[in-house]
Amino acid sequence: MDFLNFVKSVLVYIAVFTFSVQVTLGSIACENLNKDSCAFAVSSSGKRCVLEKNVRRSGEEVFVCSTSQIDTNKLASWIETDKCLHACGLNRNVLGISSDSLLESRFMQKLCSTQCYNGCPNIVDLYFNLAAGEGVYLPSLCQAQGDSKRRGMSEIRSVGYVGAPGPMVPVKFMVDGSPTIAPSNV
Repeated sequence: MDFLNFVKSVLVYIAVFTFSVQVTLGSIACENLNKDSCAFAVSSSGKRCVLEKNVRRSGEEVFVCSTSQIDTNKLASWIETDKCLHACGLNRNVLGISSDSLLESRFMQKLCSTQCYNGCPNIVDLYFNLAAGEGVYLPSLCQAQGDSKRRGMSEIRSVGYVGAPGPMVPVKFMVDGSPTIAPSNV
């Protein structure tokens, strides 16, 4: 009988320990994050969180945090620190995920700075993948940024657009990864 009580006690301790570790470590679901912690966060499943703005029928703007389809390579359960956002020249009010900021020299100076590049792996991973999606290797872009700002900017602007006749049509990717082509201004 003592052995049975011992086994029950051990099982209870294991259950309590497992629950307390899960509560202590927590799990991050993007939909549970508020506006002030959403942008640059990563869910427990390794998906990036994205801040979106919805407009209600009344005209009121509401910010919601959603789970994107973009996976991180190595990170999970991550809410970016204010220190990293400042070091990398970012803010929490950014909507969506875009490579557009890679065209801004002031942003690139911050992203390629030692404080950001060596101290903020989540942000560097995000922009590494965004640059790769544009056909650019981020370390090379940062090197070009240090060598010549114009060369770095022209490198990313020219990727994929060489010899493409006609007007450029902006493409926005939906959360599910499918492209939505913006209407023409013609």
